[in-house]
Amino acid sequence: MNIPGAIDCDIHPSIPGLDALLPYMPDTWREIIQIRGIDGLNSISYPARSPLTARPDWSPEKGKPAATLAQIQRECLDPFGSAIAICNCLYGVQLLFSEDMAAAFARAVNGWMAAELLDRDPRLRASIVVPIQNVELAVDEIERCAQDPRFVQVLLLASGDHPLGKRMYWPIYAAAARHKLPIGIHAGSNYHNPPTAVGWPSYYTEDYVAQAQAFQSQLTSLFCEGVFNRYPDLKVVLLESGWTWLPAHLWRLTKYWRGLRMEIPWADRSPADVVRSNVRLSLQPTDAPPDAASLQRIIEHLQSDELLLFSTDYPHWQFDGMAAIPAGLSPALVRKITVDNPRATYARLMELVR
Repeated sequence: MNIPGAIDCDIHPSIPGLDALLPYMPDTWREIIQIRGIDGLNSISYPARSPLTARPDWSPEKGKPAATLAQIQRECLDPFGSAIAICNCLYGVQLLFSEDMAAAFARAVNGWMAAELLDRDPRLRASIVVPIQNVELAVDEIERCAQDPRFVQVLLLASGDHPLGKRMYWPIYAAAARHKLPIGIHAGSNYHNPPTAVGWPSYYTEDYVAQAQAFQSQLTSLFCEGVFNRYPDLKVVLLESGWTWLPAHLWRLTKYWRGLRMEIPWADRSPADVVRSNVRLSLQPTDAPPDAASLQRIIEHLQSDELLLFSTDYPHWQFDGMAAIPAGLSPALVRKITVDNPRATYARLMELVR
């Protein structure tokens, strides 16, 4: 696959180690980290040795996958020919209970991405990592990073302390809308609560499968709480959510919206209409049957060719070789997914339009 102008909406650079972040922290926090013996934050929902965490050919013998610009260029940018790739750094900022420490780590992660990646390759953009533990501090970080046009999105996790539609989070959406930044909701958890609705599972397989349920809950929350009514131009991108679950979920949500809409009178459009105007989903993982006919039928159920955004999910293992685009898609749809839809979703990429 090498499509001119393709925009990869989900890649995952790794922080090489805590030492890489220290130059981007104030002296006070460097001292606190040393005194407390903090040696780094665990990745969110991706165990270091899990096969899903990194494809075998993207796993170095030493060090972390996707931890250097050279790795990202050699394994992702150059082979796929992406004109732009959006870095979604999944460092464990959201795991912390200290709001101030979370803000310090978020600022350091964003500073590291700007200096070590964005400054060194013009093809790279990034999502703003925010300390969602404190909404005011999260807004401060959005305001700071938004001054750099290479930050194109605000990054949140699918599983956290509260449903994301709650009004306590609306200042984040207001800041994002003001700066024309989509909200990217990525698979992951702060693990303050069980990852399933029925308690703590035993195996990583259960955790990973439950991520799709978390996305469904967050989408329902955003709709029912009226986020899109308050911020009608806000785009929400579901990242690494899978997407074949969407038609069935929209059918169910629409059915009960019709029967219970007196409870949420501000929801004056159907869930399907809202999703098709305000919500997008990354292509990988493509959680569909392997045959092209079944995949095409699911795409028809989406009833829109504007929902999917190209992603490799590098370095996570979702496909082998260059098969980032599922077989059987028409050239016109491939063009929409790889170029047109990302441009329409990310306002800060519009300078790429030719």
